[in-house]
Amino acid sequence: GGAIVVDYAHTPDALATVLTALRPHARGRLLALFGCGGDRDPGKRPMMGAIASRGADVVIVTDDNPRSEDPAAIRAAILAAAPGALEIADRAEAIRAGIAALGPDDALLVAGKGHETGQIIGERTLPFSDAEVARAALQEAA
Repeated sequence: GGAIVVDYAHTPDALATVLTALRPHARGRLLALFGCGGDRDPGKRPMMGAIASRGADVVIVTDDNPRSEDPAAIRAAILAAAPGALEIADRAEAIRAGIAALGPDDALLVAGKGHETGQIIGERTLPFSDAEVARAALQEAA
């Protein structure tokens, strides 16, 4: 498949910057996978949906760190500004789907968590690494 980039971009500006930087490396399609954190600035959610829709050919909206918020409501706020985006709640499943969709000239951006090694759901932080999930998905696909 194509290139996979895991990045911490979790603000509108950062997402726009990384999509612009990746565009020349995707001779085929640029796929963007991201979500927004809960209990944080809700105003950025539609902005990030719109930025992803403009900057990527395929957008996958998934959960980030929902914290105490309803993850479906967070995704809905992003999706409202991202027509045609795919919604895959489970982040590991979303990463696997993104990798499965990669063509040889495509690039996949997995954004929002970067170096983080946990996913905050409610009061609990569960072990989770975008890079580890991507690595495992690549091995399964091989």
